[in-house]
Amino acid sequence: MSNTIVSRQYYIQQLEKLKDEHIIKVVTGLRRSGKSTLLEIFAQQIIDLGVPASRVQQHNFEKPIFPEKYTWRDIYKDILAKADNESMNYIFLDEPQQILEFERLLDALYVEKHIDLYVTGSNAHFLSGDLATLLSGRYITIHILPFSFTEFTESQKSSPLNKYELFNTYLYETSLPQGILLRNQGADIQNMYIQDVYSTIVEKDIKQRYNIQNMRSFDNLSKFLMGAIGSVVSPSSISKAMKQDKQDIHHNTVEKYIEYLVNSYVFYQVTRFDIKGKQQLATQEKYYLVDIGFRNLKLGKFQYQDVGHILENIVYLELNRRGYQIWIGKIGEYEVDFIVKNALNKFEYYQVAWSMSDPKTAEREIRSLKSIDDNYPKHIISTDMVAAEVEGIEHINIVDWLLQKE
Repeated sequence: MSNTIVSRQYYIQQLEKLKDEHIIKVVTGLRRSGKSTLLEIFAQQIIDLGVPASRVQQHNFEKPIFPEKYTWRDIYKDILAKADNESMNYIFLDEPQQILEFERLLDALYVEKHIDLYVTGSNAHFLSGDLATLLSGRYITIHILPFSFTEFTESQKSSPLNKYELFNTYLYETSLPQGILLRNQGADIQNMYIQDVYSTIVEKDIKQRYNIQNMRSFDNLSKFLMGAIGSVVSPSSISKAMKQDKQDIHHNTVEKYIEYLVNSYVFYQVTRFDIKGKQQLATQEKYYLVDIGFRNLKLGKFQYQDVGHILENIVYLELNRRGYQIWIGKIGEYEVDFIVKNALNKFEYYQVAWSMSDPKTAEREIRSLKSIDDNYPKHIISTDMVAAEVEGIEHINIVDWLLQKE
């Protein structure tokens, strides 16, 4: 299978809308999810539109581009010295949190009217604390995820496989851009890459930042969450389950470790919403994993049998990509996999099932949606080869849904 450069069109369009607006564009997301490449593509696009390359500065702070003794002020002066005072300059800063007091650098550059500023960051702490206070109202976040199925198919244009066969690959493998490019080098090379990415996240973004002493407990907790994607859990239920498995970990520690994993974008937390009571519930969340490749790495390929939850994970990530607010739903004694709200405050409901061919499964999924007494759209997504409406509920094939144009 040969590979093609994928343009990440959805994210590029967001950047295009914000170009020349006096606001800092902050691209967040997991390490190696394509943030740096996205900014490189966009920087090149600006040059291709006729902006002189001298007015487009790209600085990656994970590389030693400035002398170590440089303070944020030195870097600020360097950037301004190269800028054109009479025209707009496009400044791209990759992972600037490596610099001491980097938030002051961003603030100082923001003040300059002839600078359009773009920044990346690999964990939620990048936008917390001092930075959030200092830059309040001055930045907008674009959150990037690994390849969608649309992007994955774009990367496999030369493949002889049809879209359904390609989906079987996407379902079971990594969606990290570089991981996909390494498919041709063999599973061992691809696995080494995924291991390196995961280790870097754990070491750089979690262990060092939070000074974790008991890495064995942390690793056990992350594996537990990977095995429980799509299941309702709480810190105390996780703590109990792990104790039964001879792994003693206090529920307060579980809560902290989960927070670290969510802050590093390894997992996404989704809270429950009582549809009847119209209120968010404080307990029993679900967690979804940013990349199934991590799950295969940590739990082994035998986890393939858990396809229903993997499918649900893929649907969650796609809804996230499409910019919805997302909850899991409760209506009386029934569960609804996802309630989503769009920018216009319109709701939609989604059930995810591997197959609706079993009448009992079909009845269960339809019953939950039918018990919702409003006229917002309701959907069932499955691997069945259908596109139909059942009692006012859209039933659509997962592949066709993932490839839908917004």
